[in-house]
Amino acid sequence: MAKKSKIAKERKRQEFVVKYAELRRELKEKGDYEALQKLPPIRLKNRCEITGRPRGYLRKFKLSHIAFRGLAYKGQIPGIK
Repeated sequence: MAKKSKIAKERKRQEFVVKYAELRRELKEKGDYEALQKLPPIRLKNRCEITGRPRGYLRKFKLSHIAFRGLAYKGQIPGIK
């Protein structure tokens, strides 16, 4: 399990992405790269939705390989044997 602070920080970054997405798109269309640089830089890291683990992430399921195996073993992921 990842630290609660890391999970919270990643959620905050995701909110920033949503907040500035429209503005970033408009500035890119205009070609105003100086204004783009003044926006806060945002780098998202894929994290497991259950444990918050950043490594061993499976994009299709949005889970780490550890959480994926546990759920698949229990039969809680449809279509996975």
